[in-house]
Amino acid sequence: MRVLTLIFLFLTVLIGLGLGMRYYLLGNLNPIAAILIVFLAINILICYWEACLFFQRQHVEERTEYWRRWREETGGVPHAEYFTSKIPWSQALSSKVWADVWATYAQFDPSFADRRTFGFNVDIGNGFVTWIPTVLLYATFISHFLPTYVTGILGIMMFWQWTYMTSIYFVSYYVAKRHLNVSRRELYLYVWGSNLPWIAFPLLGLYASIRIVVDGNLSVLM
Repeated sequence: MRVLTLIFLFLTVLIGLGLGMRYYLLGNLNPIAAILIVFLAINILICYWEACLFFQRQHVEERTEYWRRWREETGGVPHAEYFTSKIPWSQALSSKVWADVWATYAQFDPSFADRRTFGFNVDIGNGFVTWIPTVLLYATFISHFLPTYVTGILGIMMFWQWTYMTSIYFVSYYVAKRHLNVSRRELYLYVWGSNLPWIAFPLLGLYASIRIVVDGNLSVLM
């Protein structure tokens, strides 16, 4: 199975389950809730990848060099080559397989192959610290099982930190002048394209969470 197909299947199950269960339990697909369920489902997968980054950090460094040489020799795009490559079902959860997510991205931002950098550490922090709150928010946007004030407070905490940390990541990327080593197409497609959602969607989540606290109810999600 191709790597991209496996990702698609995982997200289809998680997003489909979330939206389907919300409609079954609450009888509606509120646009804000639906968007945030999709975002949180994606972040659950990202958390797993970020755990792989920590556990396979040495492997990521080695594979980063491999992809650098491959790119120089072939002129190809490591991201495209990796995501269209095939893996057996037995390796679907292999941390070494998913380490290549970071090794290919490191062609545009070498900080992910350097454990001393902000980019590396903020992502492994997200992987280990936010996966439980992510699952809780994902579940409560589906079923509203948490108390209203807990939902609002937890949402403000999580969505604010995603907005803040991703903003600082962009600042660090430009301050370190890493943008000078990639083409404009690579900058906007891979760096901005893969990170901007972690500002845009959390801002929506922050708005919803503040509304929940101020209103004292979940009307913003209904």
